[in-house]
Amino acid sequence: MIRKIAFLVLIVSIYACKSETKKALPDTEDKTETTATDDDWIYLFDGSSTEGWRAYNGEELPPGWIVKDGELTFDTQLGLEQDYKGGKDIIYGAEEFENFELYLEWKLPEGGNSGIFYHLKEGYGGPPEVSPEYQLIDDENYARMHDLTAYNTSLGYTEKPEELKPLQQTASDYAMHAANPDEKILHPVGEWNSSKIVFTPEKVEHWLNGKKVLSFVPWSDEWYEKKNSDKWKNSEDYGKYRSGYIGLQDHSSPIWFKNIKIKKL
Repeated sequence: MIRKIAFLVLIVSIYACKSETKKALPDTEDKTETTATDDDWIYLFDGSSTEGWRAYNGEELPPGWIVKDGELTFDTQLGLEQDYKGGKDIIYGAEEFENFELYLEWKLPEGGNSGIFYHLKEGYGGPPEVSPEYQLIDDENYARMHDLTAYNTSLGYTEKPEELKPLQQTASDYAMHAANPDEKILHPVGEWNSSKIVFTPEKVEHWLNGKKVLSFVPWSDEWYEKKNSDKWKNSEDYGKYRSGYIGLQDHSSPIWFKNIKIKKL
């Protein structure tokens, strides 16, 4: 009898330890992967169809945006082959979203550049005029790949392009809030990364490869101070909308997306 009681105590102790371990997980660790089958997820891209996707301010997908190998990709060669008037940024135009958790996976080529827009409204010259942007870029090689020093030297100019500033780097709220470099894990070009945006009026979170790298309060005094002091000071409608479309940026470089899903909060 004593042995049975001791065995039961041991089992209870092991279970309690496991429960405490789960509780001890820091809130900087992404648990999205464990909830991938949650019925609340809405898949914006299922790997086979571009249904719901179209050009910003347009009625159909711009040339270059295709589905290949289960991925939504921008093929720069195809994009150049057709005469097309208008921008090539795209939106999921089937529904607008207010408070949400957005998850997707992406990869870039060397020197690549793109972004994720939200609360996007149409009728403007381009998404950056109005929409916050989760920056996607090759932090390491972008400046070098776009270094026009040799061309400039031939014209008598020797000034090199500046390195990317923190507000321009991956997972930052572009030109507003910088991602924490101490928490960032950015996989090399050509490898998949995962990003998550959680938006509520109380707090916005940017996640990168399972780590929370940025948190800020939208429409706070600090937010307005940042908005009115730099790049967006003359963009009256930047960031003002409480709901809108999800968008993906074409920045004249190839990019690949998959597993794009959103959960309403």
